[in-house]
Amino acid sequence: MNKIFEYTSIFAPFINDFIHGKELQGYKATQLKWMLLEFDKFFTQTFKKDLFISSGDVKNWVGTRTCDKPNTLYQKYCAMADFCRYMCLLGYECYIPRRPRKCFANYTPTIFTHDQMRTIFNVCDNLAMKEHHAKSIMIIMPALIRVLYSTGIRISEALSILNKDVDFDRKVIVLNNTKNRCQRLAPVNETLEQVLRQYISYRNRIPTPGVANPDSHLFVSATGRPCSRRTVLTYFHRIIEECEIPRRCDQRGPMVHEIRHSTAVHSLIKLTRDGVDLYCSLPLLATFMGHRKVLDTETYVRLTQEMYPEVLKMNAEVTDQVYSFIISKLKQDYENRCD
Repeated sequence: MNKIFEYTSIFAPFINDFIHGKELQGYKATQLKWMLLEFDKFFTQTFKKDLFISSGDVKNWVGTRTCDKPNTLYQKYCAMADFCRYMCLLGYECYIPRRPRKCFANYTPTIFTHDQMRTIFNVCDNLAMKEHHAKSIMIIMPALIRVLYSTGIRISEALSILNKDVDFDRKVIVLNNTKNRCQRLAPVNETLEQVLRQYISYRNRIPTPGVANPDSHLFVSATGRPCSRRTVLTYFHRIIEECEIPRRCDQRGPMVHEIRHSTAVHSLIKLTRDGVDLYCSLPLLATFMGHRKVLDTETYVRLTQEMYPEVLKMNAEVTDQVYSFIISKLKQDYENRCD
């Protein structure tokens, strides 16, 4: 067990076994470890001496989480409930907390237009350093952004690609470290292949031993080390500013992940214009995006001006007439009920 995740409460051996069982099932347990570490510290601070979690213990723990967002608290409730259920299976009767109602995020991503994506590519190609930074990742940005847009993969999946995962013979990138813990293939078209070959040729000139080894990362900094998501986000914000793409009023974006949203929308546009029926295109898009369910893909697909400009440019007079008609019908129904 990592030294960061050293559990000290009376539940420590059970927590370690619980996490180990999850990992054997292929579960990515990093977030679970952090949440259970929080529970463990709470039980240590409250001097818990018996192997029993009561409803009062859960209530007292919730009282310490007043700063957590609703979705974060929901995830912690789920982790606590799973662990209590595990303890019950071992013969230690514990109170299984009821999960609170899940709050769905009202986050609306930015969908880049085709023109905006071309501008982003152009800015990436013309990035220049004002001063020397040995750890700069500027070399990867033109290729990385094109990989994200062409394949629709997540930024975490892109940064975990190894050199051996790029198969130019089969025209695919093998993705092993995915969100759903399932290996999948990302297609590589001719344009993306040219971009990757050019990037690899320049990257291999970095005077760092092993940068071209099959087990080394594809996207590395100027020192040959793997890149972090935070650093990529910093460069992406700089690119967005140079493209003069406005931020939302909440100042949260656009984020790198919104390239994936844009890819989903643009792919659906292309399928629709090619005459593919919507009920056939959504399953295809779900497979391309690496989703297990079509419902997951539907959250990525949004009505944009590029898809249906005639709908979004409807004259206000038309909508006003519809609105007036609905109001008149409601008033008429109300008067009839009163009579």
